[in-house]
Amino acid sequence: MTDKIEVKDLKITAKDFATDQDVRWCPGCGDYSILAQVQRSFPDLVGIKKENIVWISGIGCSSRFPYYMNTYGFHGIHGRAPAIATGVKVSHPELSVWVAAGDGDLLSIGGNHFIHTCRRNVDLKILLFNNRIYGLTKGQYSPTSEKGKITKTSPYGSVDYPFNPISLALGSGATFVARSLDRDTKHLQEMIKRAAAHKGTAFVEIFQNCSIFNDGAFDILTDKKTKDDNVLVLEHGKPMIFGVNKNKGIVMDGAKPKAVEIGNGKFRIEDVIVHDEFDESPVLATLLSNLTEDPTMPTPIGVFRQITKPTYDGEVEAQVNSVTNKKGKGDLEKVLFAGNTWQVN
Repeated sequence: MTDKIEVKDLKITAKDFATDQDVRWCPGCGDYSILAQVQRSFPDLVGIKKENIVWISGIGCSSRFPYYMNTYGFHGIHGRAPAIATGVKVSHPELSVWVAAGDGDLLSIGGNHFIHTCRRNVDLKILLFNNRIYGLTKGQYSPTSEKGKITKTSPYGSVDYPFNPISLALGSGATFVARSLDRDTKHLQEMIKRAAAHKGTAFVEIFQNCSIFNDGAFDILTDKKTKDDNVLVLEHGKPMIFGVNKNKGIVMDGAKPKAVEIGNGKFRIEDVIVHDEFDESPVLATLLSNLTEDPTMPTPIGVFRQITKPTYDGEVEAQVNSVTNKKGKGDLEKVLFAGNTWQVN
């Protein structure tokens, strides 16, 4: 007679996702917070095993991320993280594949890979660390730097118009598009968990402070004295209200959103737009994404839009299985010697 052995699942904690590597970012860098919120969120991911998580990165400060996550990881080359991640996901669809990228990495040389990842709806989770500057290469203006930005490569002010990452992701077909702030820890954790649960390309833009080369770029959105009047938290099914006293709202002025005061005898809470993140049409989400470019409007954070449609990796897997069922397992040697062949004497 043998004794029964009771096997219990061990509780995974944030510490289980930390490595023995020294975290090397500048003091005050927002990357520390993003790393902490990812590690705190991952134990709560439903149905995702720790050994099935993979982090892919390109080049930049944020791209050191795989070194600090006790998961599988791959430090790639500049801008190529989405392409590498696509290969990983298609070849191993059971994995949860994450991309860590900076604005200079994902939206410059990586821009083409990014838009096609969104277009294909590859089941990847992409975190954009947006500090609106090139940090690792010491402070050049980036694809998201504001027009007129004075840097080492634009000493008289940048003449470039910046990318709007949310608009770009929406226009490229990403099925989950969200934004958060490095210093809003609870909100950031929520966005990470929701991105993990989504089936398809999940894109989360994170406004992240670069304490050395672009310090304070997002202070108005994170400072306790100013954030309530300048941040619009998007919540599905709820009116778009903001302000210290929750007395401001977003209404439609023709085809354009407008910020108004509620209860002044002209506008009521019923006039305020109710957010619908599941809207099949990208119109509302696109209008909201453009609020960032208007200094008179609050900056939205939260989920702009999430829809469901077949994923690229899922379609490839189904196609391979279908052909295999019809024709049997492939033979590499036969493929190499099939079709038109010739000999060179």
